[in-house]
Amino acid sequence: MMLFFYAGTALLLLFSFIKDRRKSKQALIIAWKRFVRIAPDFVLVLILMSLILAFLPNQVIAALLGNGTKWVSVIAAALIGSVTLMPGFVAFPLCGILLKQGVSYMVLSAFTTTLMMVGVLTFPVERAYFGTRATLLRNALSLMTALLVAAVTGLFFGELG
Repeated sequence: MMLFFYAGTALLLLFSFIKDRRKSKQALIIAWKRFVRIAPDFVLVLILMSLILAFLPNQVIAALLGNGTKWVSVIAAALIGSVTLMPGFVAFPLCGILLKQGVSYMVLSAFTTTLMMVGVLTFPVERAYFGTRATLLRNALSLMTALLVAAVTGLFFGELG
């Protein structure tokens, strides 16, 4: 699937160069400068999260997410997902492991949705680009959306009521 996106991006970039070579070069230079500016913060966040995940076994995560009432577990999952940063190719297999350890679909839904949509650790980087107000608003709306998705997932899988 990623190969499709890379190929599509390459084709669009080629089209851009054909249409206006100067503007395309200028856009690539701007993108490179922004990447270089954001890279140190991003690498630091990745290193910190890698260290945390290396020392926090799956069983501990399952215990945090599987105990208590459904909504306490959902809130815990949403909070953990909000402060965790990991790529989808790590998160989804982790959720498969947690599901086998008894964590509910509703809780896993809250965890993965906040993991992908809410960015507590990336807040400083996002704030630098979008401003504090926009970043807070986006994160708050994302958190509310994640809780709604968790509730719908719970209804769909019969975990509520």
